[in-house]
Amino acid sequence: MSRLVATVGGLGHLRPAPGTWASLVAVLLAWAIDHALGFPALVAATLAVTALGFWACAAELAGKPGEDPSEFVIDEVAGQWLAFLFPAAGFWMRGFEGWLPWPAPLAAFLFFRLFDIRKPWLVGRADRRGDAAGVMLDDLWAGLFAGLAAILAAAAYHLPLILMR
Repeated sequence: MSRLVATVGGLGHLRPAPGTWASLVAVLLAWAIDHALGFPALVAATLAVTALGFWACAAELAGKPGEDPSEFVIDEVAGQWLAFLFPAAGFWMRGFEGWLPWPAPLAAFLFFRLFDIRKPWLVGRADRRGDAAGVMLDDLWAGLFAGLAAILAAAAYHLPLILMR
């Protein structure tokens, strides 16, 4: 069961770039959860997948220090959903119901992939831990930074439009 969770039902076996495939599926699922069930459900789903990810990685990597198999993509789902929470929260707090408008999901996806691949600062530090928690933590840091970057990008785009009114 832990292997099934860690590979997100086998999604991690897609090649090339299993992390990108998992991030794409994750952002589409987050978008659907937010639309169909609402922002609070997306928060609950993000917390649940994060907890499951820590459990699955710990179970699968017990006694295997330093391993981070590329087919383990539950960390991408958790990180991508965390990144998606930022724009979703912004619209939810403003009373927006319905599909999160374009390009918010794209921004969350692209910024997450950027931080996950480049691994700056705390993302890289977590990645270098060499333990099961580090497998999850680097993507959660990437998700946090991606969410903040998506909000900052939206502010940079919309602020001049607001000021010109």
